[in-house]
Amino acid sequence: MTPAEQASSRPMIEFHDVTKTYDGGRPAVEDLSIEIDRGRITVFVGPSGCGKTTSLRMINRMVEPTSGQILLDGQDIGRQKAAELRRSMGYVMQSSGLLPHRTVLDNIATVPRLNGVGKAEARRRASELLDVVGLASDLGRRYPVQLSGGQQQRVGVARALAADPPVLLMDEPFSAVDPVVRAELQEELLRLQRDLAKTIVFVTHDIDEATILGDKVAVFAVGGRLAQFAAPEEILRAPVDDFVAGFVGRDRGFRHLSFQDGDGVAIHPVETIDSDRLADPTVPVHSPWTLLVDTEGRPHGWVPQASRAGFTRQADAVPGGSLYTRGDSLRRALDAALSSPSGLGVAVDDDGRVVGVVRAAEVFGLIEAARLGRGRAEHNTAV
Repeated sequence: MTPAEQASSRPMIEFHDVTKTYDGGRPAVEDLSIEIDRGRITVFVGPSGCGKTTSLRMINRMVEPTSGQILLDGQDIGRQKAAELRRSMGYVMQSSGLLPHRTVLDNIATVPRLNGVGKAEARRRASELLDVVGLASDLGRRYPVQLSGGQQQRVGVARALAADPPVLLMDEPFSAVDPVVRAELQEELLRLQRDLAKTIVFVTHDIDEATILGDKVAVFAVGGRLAQFAAPEEILRAPVDDFVAGFVGRDRGFRHLSFQDGDGVAIHPVETIDSDRLADPTVPVHSPWTLLVDTEGRPHGWVPQASRAGFTRQADAVPGGSLYTRGDSLRRALDAALSSPSGLGVAVDDDGRVVGVVRAAEVFGLIEAARLGRGRAEHNTAV
């Protein structure tokens, strides 16, 4: 193996027997040994006071370990200057931490400017990053107070990426925004990671967020103990102890469906009516529930046959629940069916146009078949 191949196969970050104790009390982090893969997302998750944020901050020496060693790309971070180490990494915090007296462009350009990049070049890079994180270019002239919470967090991510760091540290960055924006930011982070392949360490207290984002998940217990470190599917399927099982929750089996392929879900035809014809009583409907669509074929809710006469506007339609895209997980398919007032989950293509519906009973059948198949595989392995 060549030196370059050895370097690429080496973990980006390594904790070796790391402990952090404050004022001689109980450890905030106790004897932590963990390897964080290069170019992957590793999530630290656990309840309040479990040491996950302390562990994150020891990586860039915002917190110094009491004992043990942390390596970055094979080098002891304790031998590096703390200020230079921090500027070599991206850092995104819960409140975005933007400087209120600077424009968005100048906030993003902060670290390149500290690293000696000229003002014009730093602003050019900042402008490029607005597009990368999904923000319009004209937002660059605004100040943080003029942005929504979700926009501020995107600017925070852009600022962390401005110096093109190999490592990105994210300390509960999406916890202060509403659930809809949070889901959008999670999707955006996964998109960015597919394009950029950074080594990301992400802290959250939300096990759903951890399993959505993490290639690996480290579950911390109170007292700073690492309880389990594994792929999210394994943590959901086989928690190592009662603490992990309790933290993951009783519905971990439902979460586990996120890792089961939904390609086998059957999509059935559905009767639709477009919004232009909704008010026309001569347009016949035959199904107990008819799906209202716009002129582009995108869903806008359900119209029950029993009360069709009272539905004359698009706004009258009964909200239709979540959507399922062909190839999504079984969890998405089941959620679409169960959240729909008609009992039929709306299936859409990549452009959001209706292609049919999925039925909850059939999804349950696929879940049961997958469970039985997994049980047989585990039995054969044991034998």
